[in-house]
Parts: sequence; structure tokens; C-alpha cells
Amino acid sequence: MSTEARDPGLQPERTRLAWRRTTLSSTVAAVLAVKTALHGGATAVGVVLCALCCALWLGFLWVAHHRIGALATSPRPAALAPRHATAAVLCTVAMAACAAVLVF
Repeated sequence: MSTEARDPGLQPERTRLAWRRTTLSSTVAAVLAVKTALHGGATAVGVVLCALCCALWLGFLWVAHHRIGALATSPRPAALAPRHATAAVLCTVAMAACAAVLVF
């Protein structure tokens, strides 16, 4: 068993950048959902789905912000909590479902 300190290298930075890219992609999806919902006149269903997409985007943004902060402040950050991972996945899947309903 090795007693040497673990050298994480650039892995925390790559993970932080991946969270930023995913957040940017989520932002683009939310903006496109708003555009789709308001294109050709706003309907009640479109507005509700648009508001839901925005709320899901904010939820994902919250999880990503906390994870990016944890990765930036510690050379060896704690593992992502299962509840945060679950929240990120649920927000992403629900936003995709809302976007699919808006398109069709």
C-alpha cells in the first residue's frame, strides 16, 4: 500500500470545465425553449412549459455552481453527493422532456 500523496493532476480542472460546458449547453437549451414557446404567439401550455424549463435550468445551475465551487476551493474535493447527482440528472431529463413537448 502506497503512502504517497495522491497527485490529482489536472483532473479537478477538467471536471470543473466539464460542469461549465454542461451549464452552457443547458443555458442554450433553456433559451431555445423560451424562443420556441413564444414563437408565433404565447399559449398557456407554452408559457407553463417555458416556466418549467427555466425552473429546471435554475435547479441545474444551482447544482453546477456548488460543484464548480467545491472543485475550485480544494485540491482534493469531496465526491459529488448522490442527491446532487440525482438532482442534476432529473433536471436534465425533465428539461429534455419539456423541450420535446414544446417542439411537437
